[in-house]
Amino acid sequence: AAVFFDPTLMEFDYCIFILYSQVLKAQYFSPWKGEQQMYKLDIGWPKTPEDFSGQTICVAVDSLRGLVYVGQRGDNVPKVLVFSKEGYFLHSWNDTVEMPHGIFVVNTETGSSVWITDVGTGKYGHTVKQYSPLGELLQVLGTPGNAGSSLIPLQFDQPAEIYVEETGEVYVADGDGGMNNRLLKLSDDYKEMWLAGSNGSGIGQFNIPHSVTVDAFGRVWVADRGNKRIQVFDKDTGEWLGSWSDCFSEDAPYSVRFSADYKYLIVAQLNINRLAILAAPPVGSIGDCVVVHSIQLADETKPHLMDVDMKSGAVYVAEIGAQQVQKYVPL
Repeated sequence: AAVFFDPTLMEFDYCIFILYSQVLKAQYFSPWKGEQQMYKLDIGWPKTPEDFSGQTICVAVDSLRGLVYVGQRGDNVPKVLVFSKEGYFLHSWNDTVEMPHGIFVVNTETGSSVWITDVGTGKYGHTVKQYSPLGELLQVLGTPGNAGSSLIPLQFDQPAEIYVEETGEVYVADGDGGMNNRLLKLSDDYKEMWLAGSNGSGIGQFNIPHSVTVDAFGRVWVADRGNKRIQVFDKDTGEWLGSWSDCFSEDAPYSVRFSADYKYLIVAQLNINRLAILAAPPVGSIGDCVVVHSIQLADETKPHLMDVDMKSGAVYVAEIGAQQVQKYVPL
C-alpha cells in the first residue's frame, strides 16, 4: 500500500510533542529509570506561604478532620500553625511549646489530640506533650527542663518524634543528639511496655533515632539517622526484626512514613534534598530495601520531617532549608 506524506500531520505531531515536553518539565520526575511518576507537587498549598514565619521543622495531618499542623521555630513566632487540607491558614498557638521537633495527631473515640516533642533546653524542654486541637495542654511526659538519662524511662533527652496508635499506645524515638538513644513504647496510661536500644551501631542500638512510624502488620520502623539505616521492631515485644542500610549510602534517613495503602515506605533524606519511596514488605521477612521511586526537591530545601494523609494519600513535607511545607499528591 502507498504511504502518503502529509506535512500538516507532522506539524500537529510536533506541536503535541512540544506541549508534552513542557508538561514533563513542570512536574517532578524520578531519576530512577523505567518507573512511573507517583506524586506531583500541589503548587496551591498553602494558599498564603507567608504564614510560615519561622523555621518549619515538622508537620502532622489530622486525616479525619482535614487539618494540617505545622511546628516551627524562631524568636517571636507562633510555634504551631494550623491549616486546612486545602491550604487555608486557620489559627496558631504558642503556649508551653519551647522548641518543637516532632508533631503527631491521633484520633480516638473521644476526640483528636496533638502530640509534640520539645527539645528545648529551657523550662518546657525535654518533654513529650499532648494538646487539644486548639492548643490546650493536656498531658506532659518527662520532667520539663531536665535532660534525662537512659536509665529512667520517662526522662527524655531531646526526644525526636512520637507516634501514637488509636489504642493510645505511644512510641517515642528519644535522642535527637542527647544522651538517650532509644525507642520507648508506653501503654495508653503512659507506663513503660518495653524499651529498645542504647548508644551505638550494633543490632538494636541507635545513633540519633530521628523518626518513628508503625505499619499495618505489627512492626515499628525507626530512622536511625546517625547510623544511616532504618531499624524494625516487633510492636508487641520490642524484638529486633531487621534493618535496611543499602538504600542510604548517599544520605541518612531523617523521616519515615507509610503511604496510605501501606505498600510503600516514604523516607526523607535531608542532605540530598530527596524523598525516597521504598517497597514495603507486607508480611514476613524484612528483606532488602528497594527504591521504586524518588522525588528530587530543589537544592537547599532540606526535608526534615513529614506526614501522610491516610485518607487522600497526600504527603506533607516540612523543609527547614526552604522554611516551608510542601504538599505532594498521589497520581
